[in-house]
Amino acid sequence: MKIAVIGSNMVDLTSYITRMPVLGETLEAPDFSMGCGGKGANQAVAAAKYGADVLMMTKVGDDVFADNTIANFQKAGIDTKYVQKVPGVSSGVAPIFVDKSGQNSILIIKGANQYLLPKDIDDAEEDLKNCQLIILQLEISLETVYYAIDFGKKHGIPVLLNPAPATKELLIDKACQCDFFMPNETELAILTEMPVSTLDEVEAAAKSLVDRGLKNVIVTMGSHGSMWISKEGKHLVKPFKVNAIDTSGAGDAYIGCFACCYVQTGDILSSMKTASAFAALSVTKRGTQKSYPEKEDVLKLLKE
Repeated sequence: MKIAVIGSNMVDLTSYITRMPVLGETLEAPDFSMGCGGKGANQAVAAAKYGADVLMMTKVGDDVFADNTIANFQKAGIDTKYVQKVPGVSSGVAPIFVDKSGQNSILIIKGANQYLLPKDIDDAEEDLKNCQLIILQLEISLETVYYAIDFGKKHGIPVLLNPAPATKELLIDKACQCDFFMPNETELAILTEMPVSTLDEVEAAAKSLVDRGLKNVIVTMGSHGSMWISKEGKHLVKPFKVNAIDTSGAGDAYIGCFACCYVQTGDILSSMKTASAFAALSVTKRGTQKSYPEKEDVLKLLKE
């Protein structure tokens, strides 16, 4: 059961801070780390780590980061046939700032990710047709995202769209062709222009998207769990209580694990519960992909 991730990769440049400096101020930060990231890459690694067979389609630059990114995919057991270098362009990078409570603020520089084009999907058609799920995010061009959605519809392949980073330029009518739409609560607020400060408000905002034609809206809400809204109703999956150190990449961890479980079982609610455990364990360590847990640790948490 193969999953295709068509999306981004980034090099995470993470600074651990006591607070953000004000304009013109220089502050010393306690710590720094560098690692492989990007929403597409994170989701691919999470899915692979939980046991999925993953095909990654992305673009890297021709800089010092490129070979390390490709090697990282291969170490995770991901098919890198369609991870390609773009001459004369930098790889994508993401400066991340993590405060004392584990909350993060992120900048992204797309770099080579902008060169992932519809033609690349056509070139990979024969391999993509054999996949059981396509995962997309918005760190690549919307043109390529829309083309991938159309590809999935044409070949009868379910599509999961993570609308992150959220943009009002996203055509909801095009997103409605996807089987799963998975924002966090902040992205949901941006896309719907509705409040999301309570569970009732999250439900109302998600339902407004379902009313516009989306099949399944799953909202990840961090310490408040996750919520699935469809025409059939609402399901709330409670979070696992853990000591959060760094929430970077937790939403991607959830999506990757969910995708793996869903293609194996077809059970949405069960996949959400497993994904919640996977994401919860990921925030107990620093970093994004390197914080993702082993499957046996997830199963242990689920039993507890």
